[in-house]
Amino acid sequence: MASLTVPAHVPSVAEDCEQLRSAFKGWGTNEKLIISILGHRSAAQRKLIIETYAETFGEDLLKELDRELTNDFEKLVVVWTLDPSERDAHLAMEATKIWTKNNFVLVEIACTRSPKELVLAREAYHARYKKSLKEDVAHHTTGDHRKKISDKAYSDNEVVRILATGSKAQINATLNHYKDVYEEDSLKQLEDGDEFVALLRATIKGIVYHEHYFVELLCDAINMRGIKEDYLTRVIAMMAEVDIKIIADEYC
Repeated sequence: MASLTVPAHVPSVAEDCEQLRSAFKGWGTNEKLIISILGHRSAAQRKLIIETYAETFGEDLLKELDRELTNDFEKLVVVWTLDPSERDAHLAMEATKIWTKNNFVLVEIACTRSPKELVLAREAYHARYKKSLKEDVAHHTTGDHRKKISDKAYSDNEVVRILATGSKAQINATLNHYKDVYEEDSLKQLEDGDEFVALLRATIKGIVYHEHYFVELLCDAINMRGIKEDYLTRVIAMMAEVDIKIIADEYC
């Protein structure tokens, strides 16, 4: 269940663009006005706003937001405003940078998106950065991590074969059967280990229990010493139009 609320009577795209333009003018940026518009428009509406803003003012709205806003608020607004496939492309690019490399972000994208959404993300990545997402993932990851994320396949482990080739329903049935036979959750077997094992655990949760995965991510974001804003940004931006209400209810 999504938490995004779109007004019953939405102003015209031209009016939204004019209001956003005015939010950037004068002394200080009108952040409340920006939130009132971009925070209450669907992905399709936000995409049209970006296109119309460029046509009307000859400016890239995302660059305007980047220039006018600061710190974590800027990151959240920009990531949220992006079309979902372009958002995935942006997060994947950030995840493969040498200084910000984050294999868990790549797992989140690979395991919580439908096949169609993954194709759109790869296309958006190529259109945006003129590079192949799969090749970049392979270049910036190593060993087992590379094989897991870029191919979603392993050759040395039956667990990996199941995760790489099964549908969500098949994987769910397999894990339930495992629990019936051994009277233990398969995730219990993956509690200790290195990052590779942690990625396996994240993969299972991302495919079958993705709400639980994002609840854990939200807990980590808030309960660690100092709030992890990048975690919060991912949870909010990725799930607000999907099932953030379920995640919020489970968190409570």
